[in-house]
Amino acid sequence: MTNPSLKHYALVLGGSQGLGYASALKLAQKGWNLLIIHRDRRSDLPDIEAKFEGIEQYGVNLKTFNLDATNSEKRKEFISQLPELLGESGKIKLLLHSIAKGNLKAMTGDSPLNQTDLQITANAMAYSFYDWSKAILEADGFAKNTRLLAFTSEGNQRVWKHYAAVSVAKTSLETLMKYMATEFAAYDITANCIQAGMVETQSFHRIPGHEQLKAAAEKRNPFQRLTKPEDIANVVYLMSLDEANWINGSIIKADGGESL
Repeated sequence: MTNPSLKHYALVLGGSQGLGYASALKLAQKGWNLLIIHRDRRSDLPDIEAKFEGIEQYGVNLKTFNLDATNSEKRKEFISQLPELLGESGKIKLLLHSIAKGNLKAMTGDSPLNQTDLQITANAMAYSFYDWSKAILEADGFAKNTRLLAFTSEGNQRVWKHYAAVSVAKTSLETLMKYMATEFAAYDITANCIQAGMVETQSFHRIPGHEQLKAAAEKRNPFQRLTKPEDIANVVYLMSLDEANWINGSIIKADGGESL
């Protein structure tokens, strides 16, 4: 679907930074209208709005919302506005989950990881993918042949310092995706996860020992470099094409062979 119908939109959850923004920009370049939900501090908004202007230059319809996508009431309020936002015959044809809100605590020490930390991380990085998809489906907001995409990481399998809560969330995300792929198929909807290689984003810099992780990733990647946000944005676009409609329930590695 190189030129999506003007009445359809991609909804990006977490679209002001990193992989989410890069993907939104790529989709705009290919003619996609966009709804972007992001959560940013007021002091950062001028820079964020300038980035959104970079999307608008491609002549697409862009609507942005600075709200907490993990808040159930905010989600309900947003979805209640979908008929007005999308227009009479508009639908969401691609949902991209790019929320990076995780707890990076050690499991021992003075303030160890606790159940609340695990729940907050899983809610943001896993359960919200299902919550948003289910709510939009129930509101009849999806077009036929819709794509549900979410970002996972190699941390779902490898042990990284203080990454336990995020690893648990990513594992839950992947499990939810597989069940969504099975049960949402009746509505002509596919669900997949994209496993990005190591990308230098704001979230990555919060990981303890990220300098060592970066060096190790560059060394073991066959191309001797980190994955770029644009690399992942290209995969999101590829997954939006009609030719990708038989890919369902998969974890698609986009890391240049890093995980080998």
